[in-house]
Amino acid sequence: MWMSPAIDDAWLSATAALLRRLGQSLLVLLAVALIGFALFAYAGDPVNNMLGQDATLAERQALRAELGLDRGFVAQFATFVSNAVQGEFGVSYRLQRPVASLLLERLPATLELVLVASLMALLAGVPLGIYCALARRGWAARFFMTISLLGISVPTFVIGIGLIFVFAVRLQWLPSFGRGETVALGWWNTGLLTASGWQSIILPASTLAMFQLALIMRLVRTEMLGVLGTDFVRFARARGLNVRSLYFRHALKNASIPVITVLGLQLGSLIAFSIITEQVFQWPGIGSLFLQAIQFADIPILAAYLMMVALIFVAINFALDLLYLAIDPRLRVQT
Repeated sequence: MWMSPAIDDAWLSATAALLRRLGQSLLVLLAVALIGFALFAYAGDPVNNMLGQDATLAERQALRAELGLDRGFVAQFATFVSNAVQGEFGVSYRLQRPVASLLLERLPATLELVLVASLMALLAGVPLGIYCALARRGWAARFFMTISLLGISVPTFVIGIGLIFVFAVRLQWLPSFGRGETVALGWWNTGLLTASGWQSIILPASTLAMFQLALIMRLVRTEMLGVLGTDFVRFARARGLNVRSLYFRHALKNASIPVITVLGLQLGSLIAFSIITEQVFQWPGIGSLFLQAIQFADIPILAAYLMMVALIFVAINFALDLLYLAIDPRLRVQT
C-alpha cells in the first residue's frame, strides 16, 4: 500500500523516538539496579541473621564466602546484573529458596488484587468524573467531589481498618484477612474462581482502589471541563452536533491523554505500593514478602523486588508512548 512521503517520514520519526526511549529505559533499569543494590548491600548483615550471635568466626567466613559476600562490590553487582538479565536473582538468605520462584509464587495474589482494584477505580472513577463535569452545579456532583477529598486525604491503612471494622467485625459480611480458597491454573493460583476468593478480595481491593478512584474522578472532571471550554467544542455545539457524540466522542477523547498517563502510572503505583494494604489484610502477595525481607536483610529479595517494580514502571511508560501515538496522530508528526 502506497504511503505519502510526509506520512512515511512521520512514522520513521516516531519509530526512532521509540527506539531512543527504549534505550533510555534500559539505562534507567541499570541505574535503579545500581542504586538499589548499593542501598541494600549496607542494609544489614544477613550472616548475623542466618547464624545468630553464637556462631564462630570460621562459620561466619564460610557462609560469607558461600553467599559471595566476601568479594568486592563491583564483582557482586556485576554478578547480580548478569543473573538478573537471565531472570535469576539468587537464593533467599532466610528461606533458602530461589528468589524467582518466590516472586512467581506471590505474584498472582498481588496482580489479582491490583487488577480488581484498578477495575473498581476505572469503572467508577471515569463515569463519576464525566458526570461531575457535565452536572458540576448539581448537588450530587458536589457530594461526589466532597467524598473524593476523603479518598485522597485519608491514609490507606485507616481506610482498610475502617472497612474491616464495619464489614468484617460489625456486619460480619466479609473476611478480614487472607486470600480465601484458590484454584491452580498451571503455575498461577487464582482466587477469582471461588466464592471465598471473591469475598476475601473485596475489602483489600476496595481499600487499594479508594485513592485511585478519587484521583481519576477529579482528573477526568478537570480535563473534561477544560476541553468543554475550548473553541472547537463551542463551534461543534453551535453547528448542532449530537450531544452524546460531542461529549463522548470528541470531548472525552481529547481529555483522555493526561488521564491515560495517570492511569498507567497509578497502575504501577498500585503494584509498588500495595505493601500497606497487603499488611493490613495479611494478603499473601509480594508486598508482604518484601516487608519480611527488610526485617531479615534478605538482599536478593529486596534487590529483585526493586528491579521488578522498576521494570513495571518502565514497561508501562513505554506502552503509554505507543498508546499516545495511536490516539493522537499529531504526536507522530511532532515526535
